[in-house]
Amino acid sequence: MNGQPDLPDERPEDDIEQDAELAENDVAAAVDPVAELQEVQARADENWDRYLRAAAETENVRKRAARDVENAHKFALENFARDMLAIKDSLELGIQAVESADVETLMAGKEATLMLLSTTLERFGIKELDPQGEPFDPEFHEAVSMQPSTELEPGSVLSVVQKGYSLNGRLLRPAMVVVVAAEASEST
Repeated sequence: MNGQPDLPDERPEDDIEQDAELAENDVAAAVDPVAELQEVQARADENWDRYLRAAAETENVRKRAARDVENAHKFALENFARDMLAIKDSLELGIQAVESADVETLMAGKEATLMLLSTTLERFGIKELDPQGEPFDPEFHEAVSMQPSTELEPGSVLSVVQKGYSLNGRLLRPAMVVVVAAEASEST
């Protein structure tokens, strides 16, 4: 019909020999179940060892990360505190010099200490908010009073009572300001 034998008796001799060899190999493999079991057990032991090592490594990473976070919390301000010590030292020297120094020397020392403090604050991301003459911004300014002024537009900051500060863009303390009030004729 299609050129292939339909009956098993008509199979070529080579196919029968290949089937016999495959059957003998299957029997030979099945004959030694102890060796197969030992091989499977060795692979299982190897996988178990890998699992234990991975679990131990994961636990070590977790402990190391927890220790790093704890140290970060403990010593986050270490550099800032170290720089603040220089400012403290400068203030102490100024107090010691009061007896032997004149007013100009003391004033120069205070100005130098203030400059050191300002530089240290800026280095750590603390910026001064001095909004003199700027439009009032309730997010960064706190109005303590209102006064009329002919020099600035209404709603502008007339004077700064206390400077504000931000830390890396986040408000630490709003600037306390006096805001220019609108004249009585403008408000009606």
